Amino acid sequence: MPRLIRRSLLSLALSGILVTPLLAAEPAACKTVRLGVVNWTDVIATSAVAQVLLDGLGYQTRQTSASQQIIFAGIRDKRLDLFLGYWNPIMTQTLTPFIEAGQVKVLDKPSLDDARATLAVPRYLADQGLKTFADIHRFEKALGGKLYGIEPGSGANTQIKAMIAKNQFGLGRFQLVESSEAGMLAAVDRAVRRKQAVVFFGWKPHPMNVNLDMVYLGDSQDALGPDEGRATVWTVTAPDYAQRCPNASRLLANLTFSAEDESRMMQPLLDHKDPLASARQWLQDHPQDKARWLDGVTTFDGQPATEHLNLSAN
Repeated sequence: MPRLIRRSLLSLALSGILVTPLLAAEPAACKTVRLGVVNWTDVIATSAVAQVLLDGLGYQTRQTSASQQIIFAGIRDKRLDLFLGYWNPIMTQTLTPFIEAGQVKVLDKPSLDDARATLAVPRYLADQGLKTFADIHRFEKALGGKLYGIEPGSGANTQIKAMIAKNQFGLGRFQLVESSEAGMLAAVDRAVRRKQAVVFFGWKPHPMNVNLDMVYLGDSQDALGPDEGRATVWTVTAPDYAQRCPNASRLLANLTFSAEDESRMMQPLLDHKDPLASARQWLQDHPQDKARWLDGVTTFDGQPATEHLNLSAN
């Protein structure tokens, strides 16, 4: 082969090597990822995993902690890019107007498909006969006429208030105690230590399912969602995010979990460990999860993710 042709082919090959990563790189506008996070431990845990991975791939993640309404409005107003904690059906009433207006997009498959969210009681109270929604009113005096919910404005609280307003299940004289997740669990823990009656909003994944001997109430008549509160969790993004930032979107699509694993991810956070440090530890201890989540993903500048993930960058 003439030297000039060989030199030309070598030049083309080198050009291909140099250009390919640039062609695969994410657009510059995608470098900053604005992530909305509600103050639920499961959402904090999965959002931390997403941030550790994104930052380790060369993105710059910014978390904003807010209520679900503010987060959905932030995506609508282009102040946020994504949210990993849409619980369906608990948040559906809140999110539906944004979906119908084309202001947000829900990914095609859930990140968690074995969740549950409904009213619950300690097992000792179920053993006393409080097993269904219709049983609650019979324990009104022992309960002090109170049901314990989560943060004000949440979909769960809205649905519980609707039951009270309609006197459904005879709950018309009950009061919903609205609090943070931590505040609610502290109240439940006090009641359990004293063997007192308490009805609270429970869900899985959550370490409460391990730390408390608890029973979910039945016969809810779909008051907190169909199939006795069974739920799925989804990721919500800006409507055009997948088109604008395909690599980050591929990572989001890969981020699926089981209720059991999420419950274990959440325990360090309840022990006051740093969420990002806990997420890095999970990735180090579970290489199979890391490989699955990075499948088909590159770094921000187009390098193979599995070879170039930098966990020390967080």
